[in-house]
Amino acid sequence: MSEDIHLQDLNFLNKCTEIFSCKFKKIFNNEGIHTDDGAICVAEKLAVEIATALTCLSLGDLQAIGDMRSGLTGLASQFVRALAVEAARPCLTKNDGGAGKLAVASTTDISSQSQCRGDLESMVIEDWAGRVAGATYLEENLRIPRSTLHRWHRRNEVVALRKGRQRHVFPLAQFVDGRPASGIPEVLSYISHPRLAWFWMLHPSPLLNGRVPIELLRQDMVGDVVSAAREYSRTS
Repeated sequence: MSEDIHLQDLNFLNKCTEIFSCKFKKIFNNEGIHTDDGAICVAEKLAVEIATALTCLSLGDLQAIGDMRSGLTGLASQFVRALAVEAARPCLTKNDGGAGKLAVASTTDISSQSQCRGDLESMVIEDWAGRVAGATYLEENLRIPRSTLHRWHRRNEVVALRKGRQRHVFPLAQFVDGRPASGIPEVLSYISHPRLAWFWMLHPSPLLNGRVPIELLRQDMVGDVVSAAREYSRTS
């Protein structure tokens, strides 16, 4: 019986995938958007999973989503970027079945945190850290003088990621109105390794009920983030 249900589910998903594939290709062609089969394949998978998840919502929730006029595009963009960040996490483990399983270093796993630091050092910054920029860009676009930036750096008031032997780049998401978000110095005082600190700030934390530390800091919710960083640092 269970095998029959499983086969029915697979048939349903396959049919959905075929439908979405045709729709996506038609939309892209009509809009003149150039894309490859890989992008369409990813879109198909996401569409199927989202459609399946929507069936679990109440009619009220579905109606509320359907009535959204603004913000939906932005939410979709955030969702896709979050997926990309999740997929790019360097801390990989193997589960019992041998399949790859993502794992952010937890507050109880020292070896995972050490492995994460090593992985981050070997990875290209732009592959995991989001948008970064050097001092010239920050001075020209955010009006941050080099002297101010260097002072923030010396005082650990800004996240600076070393790129090469001497040059540093700065993640743009940490700046609010041309200044580092509140709470960054405190986080760096507990997580002193800059790459690990920024990696931690970028990802949902179980110590913050799945919220993203840097997003909370940008909203001046400093206390919760600093407490989480302190707890995280106890086993790092």
